[in-house]
Amino acid sequence: MDLEKVHKMIEVCRKIDKKLHCFTTICEEEAISQAKDNPAGKLSGKFFSVKDCICVKGVESCAGSAILKGYRPPFDAFSVQRIKEEGGIIIGKTSQDEFGFGGFCVNTGVGFETPKNPIDDTRSCGGSSGGAACITKALPDELNHVALAESTGGSIACPAAFCGTIGLTPTYGLVSRWGLIDYGNSLDKIGPIAKNVPDAAQILSAIAKKDIRDSTSVGSDGDYASYLGKDIKGMKIGVISDNLGEGTDPAVAERIRKAVSYFDSTGAEYNEISLPSAVRYGLPAYYIIAMCESSTNLAKYCGMRYGANEKLDGNFNEYFTKVRSRFFGKEAKRRIILGTYARMAGYRDAYYIKAMKVRTKVIEEYKTALKKFDVLLSPSMPMVAPKIDEIKDLPPMRHYMADACTAPVNLAGLPHISIPCGNHNGMPVGMMLIGDHFCEGKLISLADKFERDHDGI
Repeated sequence: MDLEKVHKMIEVCRKIDKKLHCFTTICEEEAISQAKDNPAGKLSGKFFSVKDCICVKGVESCAGSAILKGYRPPFDAFSVQRIKEEGGIIIGKTSQDEFGFGGFCVNTGVGFETPKNPIDDTRSCGGSSGGAACITKALPDELNHVALAESTGGSIACPAAFCGTIGLTPTYGLVSRWGLIDYGNSLDKIGPIAKNVPDAAQILSAIAKKDIRDSTSVGSDGDYASYLGKDIKGMKIGVISDNLGEGTDPAVAERIRKAVSYFDSTGAEYNEISLPSAVRYGLPAYYIIAMCESSTNLAKYCGMRYGANEKLDGNFNEYFTKVRSRFFGKEAKRRIILGTYARMAGYRDAYYIKAMKVRTKVIEEYKTALKKFDVLLSPSMPMVAPKIDEIKDLPPMRHYMADACTAPVNLAGLPHISIPCGNHNGMPVGMMLIGDHFCEGKLISLADKFERDHDGI
């Protein structure tokens, strides 16, 4: 790659970051080195940012938390390795909610700035992959950038919807999690946030490969770009009516219904459906499971082997408490406490085991619907991006409720894509298409057709 283009990219990123705080680290030296040494490949000429929880060799990777400040992994995550092998250039690590704990990117760890929406910098850019969507939207098209992001309960679809980008969350297990700083092991999925559907499809093709280091990795040898430009006539779409009523901004519901009428005009067929178990119980089940898994994952950051440490004073419990109290943020502490409580003896059956049973029911409900329909359709988020000042002091339950559309589908491990489908008060509305496990191709075909016919929406 032309080094002048690399220097220009870094310069533009620094200017954007100064205003929007979308990076935790910009790695200029590493980008120049990659440009000189990277092999030619399918991703040559493309720049990539990487969410802070995905490891990049030699680049500070903190998962947005002060407890990991200064950690420089001695290896690349599998997805980053694949990007480099195909000639992509890594330009930096993007801002996020600490360990992925949030939907608005206001739960950034101690010492990290809150990223802002590039369309209106008084508003949230969404979370937890907020910086990824922010920089993707803010960069000019000619600089050819795609963000590598991660979703546990909606952290790709949410910021993509708020910033007006494409967010493709693959089936759980399609992309290796090796090198990811975990939030919830049974929920985490790595995927792209891009300016357009073809870019997202190309990146998925590159990173969706089998990895023996991840026992859940399935991988694929498919070319997802082959699903672009397809005729969607005859495809069956199930519109989730539960997500268009109470709890969803009427203006958002209106934009979604207009998008549905477009698909009807293309020859695709649609019917409204109800998913009562997924909509009613998916969100609480998700939060119980995610908090239990996160409390287990974060136990290793105790000031001994991993993460920040302090002078060894007092007994183990005193030392453990001092380190974690100082370096974990407020939301991280809340989720550790709730998750630990839900898996304690005497409560495990009442909360964690029951939530796992609900998860099975939610998956069964989605699978039954997807026997009748090729794709399910819903708003990505029930509102447009809210003002940062309005959400910082909201009670936690109000934050959690924002995941009502995205948490159930993430709980089921189903692939989904968020695509802009209009605006309300100058802010983008996101439409979410949901497919059966490993049916990303159908989502790409529908999203690509919609995008081509609504260029510049």
